[in-house]
Amino acid sequence: MDRNPSPPPPGRDQEEEEVAGGDCIGSTVYSKHWLFGVLSGLIQIVSPENTKSNSDDEEQQTELDEEMENEICRVWDMSMDEDVALFLQEFNAPDIFMGVLAKSKCPRLREICVGILGNMACFQEICVSISSDKNLGQVLLHCLYDSDPPTLLETSRLLLTCLSQAEVASVWVERIREHSAIYDSICFIMSSSTNVDLLVKVGEVVDKLFDLDEKLMLEWVRNGATQPLDQPQEESEEQPVFRLVPCILEAAKQVRSENPEWLDVYMHILQLLTTVDDGIQAIVHCPDTGKDIWNLLFDLVCHEFCQSDDPPIILQEQKTVLASVFSVLSAIYASQTEQEYLKIEKDLPLIDSLIRVLQNMEQCQKKPENSAESNTGETKKTDLTQDDFHLKILKDILCEFLSNIFQALTKETVAQGVKEGQLSKQKCSSAFQNLLPFYSPVVEDFIKILREVDKALADDLEKSFPSLKVQT
Repeated sequence: MDRNPSPPPPGRDQEEEEVAGGDCIGSTVYSKHWLFGVLSGLIQIVSPENTKSNSDDEEQQTELDEEMENEICRVWDMSMDEDVALFLQEFNAPDIFMGVLAKSKCPRLREICVGILGNMACFQEICVSISSDKNLGQVLLHCLYDSDPPTLLETSRLLLTCLSQAEVASVWVERIREHSAIYDSICFIMSSSTNVDLLVKVGEVVDKLFDLDEKLMLEWVRNGATQPLDQPQEESEEQPVFRLVPCILEAAKQVRSENPEWLDVYMHILQLLTTVDDGIQAIVHCPDTGKDIWNLLFDLVCHEFCQSDDPPIILQEQKTVLASVFSVLSAIYASQTEQEYLKIEKDLPLIDSLIRVLQNMEQCQKKPENSAESNTGETKKTDLTQDDFHLKILKDILCEFLSNIFQALTKETVAQGVKEGQLSKQKCSSAFQNLLPFYSPVVEDFIKILREVDKALADDLEKSFPSLKVQT
């Protein structure tokens, strides 16, 4: 989100006068006196005499005076400076902002106040102070029920900042757990918003929550699980029951439509869900949702990420999202193989994608022949464990998934793969290099089937991999 421009520096005469009077905030050139004036103006906005309203001035309360907006936006920008943030804390500015959030109906003013608190929370001492204030915590969580996207965005940014501070993360997890309506609000945002910036930030909050607390993740997965899945909404005036996985899917589709590279966070949420049995069941239990997720991820790996016309180095940019996508596909494949959408004919495109990623990984590991390292006697391939932990994780996921697909291959599918090129000698060699020796039985069974389809190809592969002991 674009920031408002920084306030112009004071003129020379003004600066000298303020320095002489000790008016500067810390080591900055920002004026204490000016800031006091702005904060006093905020206090006036939410003072009791100004909050007494009737229907005639209700509309006016939702608008912010242009001069006040400009000044408070300058404070927003200034609050990224630690000296200013500490001064605001000392002046009890968070209490002023809490009063604004509790009383003001002006969306722009509420957005700015949460934004300033979000900037202040970037500094640990202030984050701890903000987090320890129960009343402020309640008010901030209530902002998640707001209908204004910019306010929701800033609230999500503030929550993510606090959840990323180990000292206070558990405080916010417990508060969120106690407010069951937050689940509905977040699901509503994910399922209905078209604001991709907001969807990504809300996704980051959910991802962080699930990463911090598996119990909360299970509670959210189970929410709505006992309700009728297809209950007509017109039959009841009650609020609709949100189920987590369909909402995540809708958000992912919306994010993909604008920029697939931003999908990382939602793919990781799905990956976290697959680490628990209830999460897997939530994905595959509803046929339509399971099918839609499978088709989305299938399309991403077969037509979007790490394609044949991409340079191998693209893998470095896409390794984390690919790890999540293939992990979820693998979990669905292993847990629900009887589903119609997991028909065997989809195995060959997946094999092609899996092997392509493995081949790109091999290229990424190679060192330039003329590099200094080549003169030291080191191998051309880096040690994955030391060089790139994420590539190691991706490789493990790819190999496990590939081995599961290989075990499901029939003679007819292998024949089709050989004919169409997905199971050429080069691609099979790449697969074997990565599957051996850990998946030797799988490779040996595959060779047996391959020999019935193309004996010459099977013999060539056996010669290239003498460790294979295939009974003929």
